[in-house]
Amino acid sequence: MTKNRGLEQLGRRERQIMDIVYRRGRANAAEVLADLPDPPTYTAVRGMLRLLESKGYLRHEQDGPRYIYMPTVNPERVSKSAVQHLVRTFFDNSASSAVAAMVGMYEDRWSDDDLDKLEKLIERARGKGAKS
Repeated sequence: MTKNRGLEQLGRRERQIMDIVYRRGRANAAEVLADLPDPPTYTAVRGMLRLLESKGYLRHEQDGPRYIYMPTVNPERVSKSAVQHLVRTFFDNSASSAVAAMVGMYEDRWSDDDLDKLEKLIERARGKGAKS
């Protein structure tokens, strides 16, 4: 098994499969196939799952005749890596530009609780320390 690298090292279809497994938490080949856009054959999905396992991104448990696949890396760690990649790639490594874009995208959906959380994060980032 090779060492895990970021998901950005994967091909488009491999990333789609990993997204499905992360979203579900665990999945068999039929579930992955059902969730894939423009899906390939069942055999191709099984092959890609085995390949992702050999690369160290997935592991499996046997459930009767089926293999159930799970990610080998904590979703929180992967999401942090994905966000860092997104900020580097699309926002010239500017966290404030990325946050501004997200605030703008969701401006009509912010609850008071969401805004309070953001305010506390900003205070903490300024070194003031949010009071709970």
